[in-house]
Amino acid sequence: MSPRRNRPKAAGSSGRGAEDDRAGRYGGWQSTESWQGEEWSVRHVAGASAEGKTYRCPGCEQMITSGVPHVVAWPEHVGVDDRRHWHKACWNAKDRRTTRVQRSRHAPRF
Repeated sequence: MSPRRNRPKAAGSSGRGAEDDRAGRYGGWQSTESWQGEEWSVRHVAGASAEGKTYRCPGCEQMITSGVPHVVAWPEHVGVDDRRHWHKACWNAKDRRTTRVQRSRHAPRF
């Protein structure tokens, strides 16, 4: 086994940009959609890429558990630091949702 190679980052690179966060990194494909008058970058994430991580969906306020395929979306003008992880069904229904989220009687309130 050969030793691990540590290579320094290129000079002048600071922070994370959209080009650093490649589409193939998470096993999904990326597209651009228009929503609420803005252009959004939308990436479909495979369940295997989300192993060991949990996220809260802004559409339904429920948890996206580890290993579940989902959608990552962010406005193009702000960059990848403002990514939000959505259930696929919640992202597809975002235009049909009311401003008040309807929860079942025993659902947790966050």
